[in-house]
Amino acid sequence: MNSPTSSALDNGATGHVPGFYSQTAGKLPVHEPLNASLTADVCVIGGGLAGLTSALELARGGKSVILLEAERIGWGASGRNGGFVSASFAESIFAIEDKLGLDHARALYRLSTEGVGYVRNTIRSSGRDDIIQGQGWLKMIRHADLASLEMRAERLARDYGAMQTFLSKSELASHVSSDRYHAGLLDMGPFHIHPLRYCGLVGELAAQAGVRIFEHSRAVAVSGERGIWQVQTDKGMVRSSNIVVATSAYGGPVSRINQSILPVSTYVVSARSQKFDDAIRFTGCIGDTRRAGDYYRLVGQGETRSLVWGGRITTRQSVPRDLGEKLRRDIQAVYPQLDDLEIETAWSGLMGYAIHKMPLIGRLREGLWAVTAFGGPGLNTTAMGGLLIASAITSGDDRWKLFEPYGLQWGGGLAGRAATQLEYWRLQMLDRIEERRAAL
Repeated sequence: MNSPTSSALDNGATGHVPGFYSQTAGKLPVHEPLNASLTADVCVIGGGLAGLTSALELARGGKSVILLEAERIGWGASGRNGGFVSASFAESIFAIEDKLGLDHARALYRLSTEGVGYVRNTIRSSGRDDIIQGQGWLKMIRHADLASLEMRAERLARDYGAMQTFLSKSELASHVSSDRYHAGLLDMGPFHIHPLRYCGLVGELAAQAGVRIFEHSRAVAVSGERGIWQVQTDKGMVRSSNIVVATSAYGGPVSRINQSILPVSTYVVSARSQKFDDAIRFTGCIGDTRRAGDYYRLVGQGETRSLVWGGRITTRQSVPRDLGEKLRRDIQAVYPQLDDLEIETAWSGLMGYAIHKMPLIGRLREGLWAVTAFGGPGLNTTAMGGLLIASAITSGDDRWKLFEPYGLQWGGGLAGRAATQLEYWRLQMLDRIEERRAAL
């Protein structure tokens, strides 16, 4: 059954941030704003992948669901990210293990792998082969500490069942040609996707399952208690027994959640070259292990290939005027042979991080749920979080409690953002020192 609020298909991703994804997403459904007072079992606030997955699985579990999106489905980080789908969190699994112990860390890691499987199965079962654009992840170091990389691979295999192959510098040469990289780990489990197309797919599946989706319907206030809730928009209202808040870095109607999220910017470009084969021959996800490293991938075939490259993480929310030129220099610093590189599109976006770098997943009060703050690895963890919240509401599943040690913590406001930026600068300085030592 189609959503009663769905209208004609949008010819391209009109209303989304201009860039490679919005230009290549194809036709996305358009949903009308909320202009009435409605009732549902659950009101989901936020039309990114956490909200969409929650809504879809709640509807499949027999709940009536209304989803409110302030802009367009997939407008925020869910629809404009790097496209990597891998079993991970923003926080290192080894840091999680140090805090919670091995068994707890393993349980969280298993949930993370379930998120990867959910994304893959959703795409394949829908026959949307155009969404998956490459397989595997090549993660490389730009310093000479090969022993730590080999040790990481051994620990991941032994304790978490994550099989990654160590590649020496000479073995990397079949995949990439760059003097910046000294060794790497190859993991064929991850894959990369067109994130905005995937948002469109999950939105379509949710509408077919009976979710009523309203775009351009910003939730401005939430009130109620003990499972009797009201969500107010500019022109409408929703009454529900449960509210799921999935709003992330762009803010929402629950101040406690907003105050716990640090907005972090990342920048992305798409670029063309006739010399990609001289530089990059790996068709999966590619990145480095620096504290604020580059992440990139080739998409398309033959002469129509593009390089989607992201990096330069910062708490600055304004977009540099010369963003494309800055990232072009970053690319050519790694691959100088791409001297004909032409920037096609450039864009930025905000990722939502909690101060502890783990997702905020769980119940805040009776009937009030949070599923947000997924940071960079959101394509897998949003699926995981949506599944957990939907299962909690429909069947009382309490696995969300695995995230209770990582609850709401005040992010420090403007001072917190400044402190985060200083920390990024410190880590980037350490990266540069390690790279200079490797070059000696």
